[in-house]
Amino acid sequence: MVKKIFVLAIFLLGCSPVFANFDFNSNCVQAYDNLLSLKLKRARVLIDQEKAQHPDNAIAILLDNYYDYFYLLTTDSKADFDRLKDNKGKRISLLENEDDKSPYYNFAVAQVNLQWALIHSRFGENTSAGLEINKAYKLLQTNSKKFPAFMPDDIPLGVVNVLLGSLPDGALKSTLSFFGIKGNAATGLNMLQQLSVKLPHSGYAMYYDELVFYLTYIQSYVINDSNAYQKMQQYTASMDNSSLNKAYIKAFVALRTGHSGETVDYLEHRPTGPDYQPYPYLDYLLANAKMNRLDSTADDYFKKFLTETKGVSFIKDAYLHLAWDALLHGDERKYQSYIQLVKTKGYQFNDKDKQALTEAGNPTPNADLLRARLLFDGGFYDKALKILQDKTPASLTQLQDKTEYYYRLGRVYDAMDKDDEALRNYQLTINTGKGTAYYYAPTAAVKIGNIYERQKNKPEAVHYYNMAIAFKNHQYENSIEQKAKEGLKRLGY
Repeated sequence: MVKKIFVLAIFLLGCSPVFANFDFNSNCVQAYDNLLSLKLKRARVLIDQEKAQHPDNAIAILLDNYYDYFYLLTTDSKADFDRLKDNKGKRISLLENEDDKSPYYNFAVAQVNLQWALIHSRFGENTSAGLEINKAYKLLQTNSKKFPAFMPDDIPLGVVNVLLGSLPDGALKSTLSFFGIKGNAATGLNMLQQLSVKLPHSGYAMYYDELVFYLTYIQSYVINDSNAYQKMQQYTASMDNSSLNKAYIKAFVALRTGHSGETVDYLEHRPTGPDYQPYPYLDYLLANAKMNRLDSTADDYFKKFLTETKGVSFIKDAYLHLAWDALLHGDERKYQSYIQLVKTKGYQFNDKDKQALTEAGNPTPNADLLRARLLFDGGFYDKALKILQDKTPASLTQLQDKTEYYYRLGRVYDAMDKDDEALRNYQLTINTGKGTAYYYAPTAAVKIGNIYERQKNKPEAVHYYNMAIAFKNHQYENSIEQKAKEGLKRLGY
C-alpha cells in the first residue's frame, strides 16, 4: 500500500488540478488511505500534521469528517455519536467559507452531509438524515453540471440515487418525498459500476477503495445482485491486503451471498494489531458465519461481540443466535433465558434487531427447520436439502412449521437453480400460509415473481408481484412490498 500511495500521489500531482484552499497533497492522500484501511490512529496523526503545516487547507476539514464517520461506523456508539454530532455544522460553516470555484467545494459539503445522513439513519434519526440527503443530492447535482470531469462526485451521487430509488416506506422516505426528491436505483448502480472501470485509470484513482466500499454493499445488500460475490472478488483484487476495510468488505459480501466458509477464512486471516481501529462487528460476522455451518464455537464469538461492543446494533440478534444455539443443543431452558434477553437488551435501530425481536415473540422454532435455515444461509444447500428431505409435512403439526417447511424447500431449490421444484414449493407455501401473519407466503410470491422474471414470463411475474403486494398485516410488510414494487418497476409497471 505504501508503494500505491506514492504512485497515486505522483499521479495526482501530475494529473489533477490543485485548487486554492483544497489541496489533496501527498500527506492528505496518506491520511485518506489510512482512513479507508481503518488505521484511524495513523490517520489522526497525519490529519493533525496537515492542520499544523497547512492550516488553510480545507481538505483537512473533510478528512476530519471521514475520521468521525469511520470511527462511528466501527464503534456504533450512541454516546460517541452524541459527543461528535455537533461537528457537522461546524465543518460545513468552515467549508462554506472556502473557494467556491473549486470542484471540492460543493463535493466536500455534500460529503459531510451524506456521511452524517448515514450516521443519523443508523441511530434512528431519519428526519435529520432526510434533510441531509436532500442537501447533499442538490449540491452534487450542481457540482456534476459545473464540473462534469470531476469523477469523485459520482460516488456519493450514485449512492444517493440508489438509496432514493430503493427505500421502503417509512420516515426517511416520507421526509425525502416532502422535498420532491426521487432517485433511480438502476441509474445510481450504473453510475458506480462505470466508475469502477474509469476511476483506476484517472487522476482520482485514490477514491477506488471508497467506491468499492459502497458499491459492494449496494450490490450484496440493497439490490441483492446474484453475482455480488463474484463482482466483489474482482473489485477487491487490487486493494491492499493490509486494509482491514478490505477484510470487512470481503467478509460482509461473502456472508450475505451464501459463502459462510469463505467468510470464516477472510475474518480468521484479517489484519490485526494496534494500528487498526477496534471493530467488534467483525466478530459478530464471524459468529454468524460459524453458526451457518453449525460450528460449535459460534457462541464464543457472539459472546465476545456482546462483551466488547459499545454499540447499539445487533445486540438483540446476537442474543437470538445464542438462543438458537441452545435450542440446537437441546437446552430449552437456556433457549428461553436468551429469548428474554432478546426482548430486554439492545435497541431497534436496524432491521436485524427488529427481526430478532419479532422472532423472539414467535413460537419456539422447529430445530430441524432451524438447522436447514442456517445451512441455507451459509450456502450449504445439499446439507440443508438432506435435512428437509428427511422430514415430511405430515410430521409437522404446527401450521407455522408446515408453511416454513415448504418455504425452506423452495429457497433451497431456488438457490440450486431447480426452478420447477422451487415454484412448486413456493406455491405450496402460499397455499398453506395465506391468511397468517408470517412472512413466508408473501415472500414466496416475490420469489415466484423473480423466477418468472428471469424466465421472461412477464404476465406471471406481474401476477405474483401484485399478489405479494396484496398480502397485508404480515411480518416485514414494508420491505416485502418494496421488493415486489421494484420487480414491477423493472417490468415497466
